[in-house]
Amino acid sequence: MAATQAATAAGYVMGSELRACGVDLSFAPVLDLDYGESSVIGERSFHRDPRVVALLAKSVAHGLLIAGMGSCGKHFPGHGFVKADSHVDVPVDRRSLKAILAEDAKPFEWLNLSLSAVMPAHVIYPKVDTRPAGFSVRWLQEILREQLGFGGLIFSDDLGMRGARVLEGREIGFTEAAIAALHAGCDLALLCNQSVEADGQVIDAVLQELSEAAQQGKWQPSEESEGRRQLILPEKAPLTWDELMHDPAYHQALQQLA
Repeated sequence: MAATQAATAAGYVMGSELRACGVDLSFAPVLDLDYGESSVIGERSFHRDPRVVALLAKSVAHGLLIAGMGSCGKHFPGHGFVKADSHVDVPVDRRSLKAILAEDAKPFEWLNLSLSAVMPAHVIYPKVDTRPAGFSVRWLQEILREQLGFGGLIFSDDLGMRGARVLEGREIGFTEAAIAALHAGCDLALLCNQSVEADGQVIDAVLQELSEAAQQGKWQPSEESEGRRQLILPEKAPLTWDELMHDPAYHQALQQLA
C-alpha cells in the first residue's frame, strides 16, 4: 500500500510541476521488466514481476491523471530483455511471441484502459516480425489494438535513435521512418533531438517532405488518429507555480515522498 501511495504521489508531483512549467505530457510510466542486463532500461524499470510493474505504473498514471496529465506506457511490447540500447544500436529480441505476451506485454494488456498512450520499442522481434515494433503493423494493429484491446494514442519513440534508422536491413532517413511509423499504426511520429539542431531545419525539412509525400499519395492523415490526438490534450488549466506552492494536495504528496 505504501509503495502504491508513493507512486501515485510521484505521478501527481511530476505532473503538477511539469504542467506549471507549461509541459502537458510526460512519456511515463516505463512498463519494461527488469531482467537485470539491459544497458538502457535498468533502474527505469519498477520490477521484474509484471504484476508489480502494472500495479505501480497504474498508480503513477493515476497521479498524473489527478494533475490533469495523460500517461504513456513504454516500450511496447517490452525493451527490458535485450542488452543493447536502441539509442545507439538495433536490439534484437529472439524470444517467441508466446513468451513475450506471457511476461513483458502483460502490463500493457492489464493497463489498456488506464493508459492514455503507448510508445513501442525500437526493438526487432524476428519471430514475430522483421521490422522493429514501432514500424510493425503486426505489433501495433494486430496485437496491441486488436488482441490486447488498446484504444488510446500510439506515439513512435524518437526516430532519431539508431534503432529507428534501419528498416529490414537498410538505412533509412527521418522522413521514411516517420512514414513507416504512421503506416504501421502510430498516431504521432517523434523526432526529438533534431528539433534543436540547425535552428530546427531538420524538422522543417521532414515536415515539408511529409507534406509532399501526402500529395503524392504515399501516406494520408487519419481522422481516427486526429481524434486520439485531441483526447490526450489536458481538459483543465494547470495551477501556476505560485498556486502550486500553496496547494495542500501538492504538499501532502511531497510529504509522502519524503
